[in-house]
Amino acid sequence: MSEQLRLMAVHAHPDDESSKGAATMARYVDEGVDVLVVTCTGGERGSVLNPKMDRPDVWENITEIRRLEMERAREILGVRQAWLGFVDSGLPEGDPLPPLPEDSFALQPLEVTTAPLVRLMREFRPHVVTTYDENGGYPHPDHIMTHKVSMAAFEAAGDPDAYHEFGEPWQPLKLYYHMSFTKSRVIAIHEALQARGLESPYAEWLERWADDQDLSERVTTRVECGRYFGLRDDALRAHATQVDPDGRWFHVPLDLQREIWPTEDYELVRSTVPTETPEDDLFAGVPERTGA
Repeated sequence: MSEQLRLMAVHAHPDDESSKGAATMARYVDEGVDVLVVTCTGGERGSVLNPKMDRPDVWENITEIRRLEMERAREILGVRQAWLGFVDSGLPEGDPLPPLPEDSFALQPLEVTTAPLVRLMREFRPHVVTTYDENGGYPHPDHIMTHKVSMAAFEAAGDPDAYHEFGEPWQPLKLYYHMSFTKSRVIAIHEALQARGLESPYAEWLERWADDQDLSERVTTRVECGRYFGLRDDALRAHATQVDPDGRWFHVPLDLQREIWPTEDYELVRSTVPTETPEDDLFAGVPERTGA
């Protein structure tokens, strides 16, 4: 009998798991895969982006509220979840940018931030890991640190000479970057909305989007998961402090999304098993998937 497949998704803050790869995770859970979301920080310094939640009582209890939101999203997606335990760095704004708070995740030494993720990898033993690219998906300091930590832990978890205190080594087989917001995807949905006489929330975004910032050509893997887009949106709405339910995230009809772009997309950046790209499955080539 084949071993149960395991997927680990490493994210910076509570809510990131619901905006990047959520439908993929829901699909794999439905197929019997054990999925663990690792949340590096508590999101304590995140903005309250939902006007209905921008109240003093919310700000006074933001840490606990964000934990409760994460728990609701976890339940909706059917995944497991673990906190890495670091403090949100916040997104610095201004010119010049102010320094990050001293306790920030992004300022911790890499060996300090890597250790707990190595421990989790050896405990959970994922076959596949997903994380952010070298720019963090967007240049938030915690997203960039999440990339660094994920890459370091992917290498160290299987190294018998590293982190002896965390037990037997375990080498994950594949590592992917999220490619959630490629220009080609946004253009396709934008044009489909216009063709149907519907207002597109992406017009201004596309006007500012330089071609050299497009990651479309890096996509190696497209996971079909359109039937789970509703669960994805429900999980995102569970993060009520972070997501305006009337915002542009929810302006595009689900049936149009399923028709025009029914996949979530990734870049394969590490693989210790043979596989050919393009792929349609994060577990392509994994022995437990093939029964080998």
